[in-house]
Amino acid sequence: MRTELVSEPGDPARPNEDFAAVVLPASGRGGAVVALDGVTPPRGGTGCLHSVDWYTARLGGALTELTVSLPDVPLSEALSRAISRTAAAHADTCDLSHPRTPQATVVVARWSPETVEYLVLSDSALLVESSEGSVTAVLDDRLSRLPRSALATDAIVDSTVRNKEGGFFTAAADPAVAERAVTGALPRAGVRALAALTDGATRWVEKFREGDWEDCFRLVRKEGARALVQRVRALERADAEERTYLRRSKTHDDATVVYVEL
Repeated sequence: MRTELVSEPGDPARPNEDFAAVVLPASGRGGAVVALDGVTPPRGGTGCLHSVDWYTARLGGALTELTVSLPDVPLSEALSRAISRTAAAHADTCDLSHPRTPQATVVVARWSPETVEYLVLSDSALLVESSEGSVTAVLDDRLSRLPRSALATDAIVDSTVRNKEGGFFTAAADPAVAERAVTGALPRAGVRALAALTDGATRWVEKFREGDWEDCFRLVRKEGARALVQRVRALERADAEERTYLRRSKTHDDATVVYVEL
């Protein structure tokens, strides 16, 4: 089995707010991939004493453990339990009702000898290569479908669409959000490989339009996960002045790529 994991901060002077793990249980009969992208808040309060990277480490660690130790529990239930466990860790000190309480996007894939299960919440991506070689992107595209007016300012986002019906959802403090995730299952025999990408890496497709999801997957498979991140960084640097592609986005974002051949 070939696995690769690359995670680079957008700014070396700041903590990487992504989390990633590849887990291969001792039985050798399955495994899991977990990737989280912490949501960097705007300047101002979040109601929380803790940093985003603290939160993603807590949530990612809990989700990884539950995904592997409870193989018969659906991934949405594992995420719900992980959110509850993480919320309990700081409920006594922090205002978890704040719209900017630490939160993250989530990608999980878990495989057994029979099945590959997946869960995607918000704007990270899971790419699935079939046994025939075709590539399918599993996406939660609610954020990308919102009108630009709904995303005009942070205040509008927080009051109208963040973790609200008709908007988009992230893993914050409410375990019920796990039921909003995109989930499914595929026969193990029909899946050759997986790639989980946070949105700092999906920029190659979604922002810079260098290729489609199949092109992106084949780049990772052929040249490696680091090659994709390096290409994104080069594109970001080239766009730093004109901001033709990034517009309001930060120049560099934390970028994580996890690749697994089953």
